[in-house]
Amino acid sequence: MKYIVTGGAGFIGSHMIEAIAGSHEVVVIDNFSSGKRENLSLFGDSITAIQGSITDLPVLRDAFQGAEGIFHLGAIASVARSVSDPVATHETNLSGTLNVLLAARDCGVRKVVFASSSAIYGDEPTLPKREVMPPVPLSPYAVSKLAGEYYCTVFSELFGVKTVSLRYFNVFGPRQDPNSEYAAVIPKFITRFLDTKPPIIYGDGLQSRDFVYVKDVVRANMLAMQSSVTGTFNIGSGKSIDLNTLASTIGEIMHVRIPPIYEEPRSGDIRNSVSDITAAKKILGYETSYSLEKGLAETISWFRHQKSGTHKNLSQ
Repeated sequence: MKYIVTGGAGFIGSHMIEAIAGSHEVVVIDNFSSGKRENLSLFGDSITAIQGSITDLPVLRDAFQGAEGIFHLGAIASVARSVSDPVATHETNLSGTLNVLLAARDCGVRKVVFASSSAIYGDEPTLPKREVMPPVPLSPYAVSKLAGEYYCTVFSELFGVKTVSLRYFNVFGPRQDPNSEYAAVIPKFITRFLDTKPPIIYGDGLQSRDFVYVKDVVRANMLAMQSSVTGTFNIGSGKSIDLNTLASTIGEIMHVRIPPIYEEPRSGDIRNSVSDITAAKKILGYETSYSLEKGLAETISWFRHQKSGTHKNLSQ
């Protein structure tokens, strides 16, 4: 089969490619605004990489010819950047998603799996978050993802393009950029500990998150693509941890004890978040394979190898 991965040079996208390259034809579309070329160099000639933007509809129509499915991961994935530059987020995340769906329709693509976000739930206090809850987006980023879900639903109903929207909670793992703004607290903590520096926590550290390992997210994408169902599903671990506990857990695994530094809370950040993944379990067959501790151990190992220059394995 031929599969498209938008944003394939990014963190989650490169793990998505790792799961399907070799057994399928893979075409990657990335403008490299945040994705890294070295993430694609890992795969050599087993993929086709197109430097282009999802805002360029003719590029998408050419690339999507003969494709079975599209993993649509391309986005500006930063709450903070969306607050400072709402127009850029709108153009990439919403206009770009509309272009992906238009090109999929025009090229007869069977299915689009769209990377949405738990950010659409906002700070509505009810926990855990369930798909039936009314959305309360607090940032332009969250608005763009919610509107993208609506477009997916409309294209399924009007044009016969099967779509699944996956609301990612806080994804982490190897190759995540510690300098990125969105869901990057784990690589930031790890890299600061490696440099024997204190982790930085914005706020009091009692805010909680649902962290899910990237390989579990990739498997959720595969299940969504292989299934005939459409709809919207939470993809998380179903468990939450506060940032103070997270920092101490990472420190324990790394055998480092450095107290955090606390700074002012960031605009648009959500206080507490945890997923209800019942629907994904029942309908997609999704189950997490990685505990937080197991995922952290693999991630820490990868960052250590990167720092020492000895990293040689894609999944190490």
